[in-house]
Amino acid sequence: MKTMNVSLVGVGGQGILLTSDILAKTAALAGLDVKKSEIHGMAQRGGSVISQVRFGEKVYAPIIPDGASDLLVSFERLEALRWRHLLAPGGKVLINDMNMTPVTVSSGQQAAVTDLDDRLRAEYPSALYVDALAVAKEVGNTRTMNMVLAGALSVLTPFSAELWHQAMQARIPAKLVDMNLKAFEAGRACAATR
Repeated sequence: MKTMNVSLVGVGGQGILLTSDILAKTAALAGLDVKKSEIHGMAQRGGSVISQVRFGEKVYAPIIPDGASDLLVSFERLEALRWRHLLAPGGKVLINDMNMTPVTVSSGQQAAVTDLDDRLRAEYPSALYVDALAVAKEVGNTRTMNMVLAGALSVLTPFSAELWHQAMQARIPAKLVDMNLKAFEAGRACAATR
């Protein structure tokens, strides 16, 4: 198997690091070599967060070069544009259909992007959009939004749902596993119908 590069991007507090941990664990359970890196930035204050996961027969470095991500998973719409340079030609994009106003915009340091819909359509004509917050609400807990996205992401990876479940059980506290598995399956269902 050729090395697969996945970049997960978003804003601090969205559960990006847990999601990337679970992806890395899933790949390891599949018997692959895995490398992972993360940049927190101002994560505690709602700043950009990126985590990169690489898996394959043999992976030599954790950092994905620009233009080499097979999958770009954006937990927020604006971040999908910010990290566009990471996507490989022919790469797939999963976008959480959610807007979060960056601190720099709400504080008046930067103007808001007004043509976001048009720019996203132009950059990613075949992106998979999931309204993970709405799905998480249906599941009964908005904090499972990241597992809704993990479920949608799982459809784009070569791993079985069972391997993902094992990784989740290894990484999530036991009392929260059932709710998160429910969110994961709801995310899988969203992605499978698109």
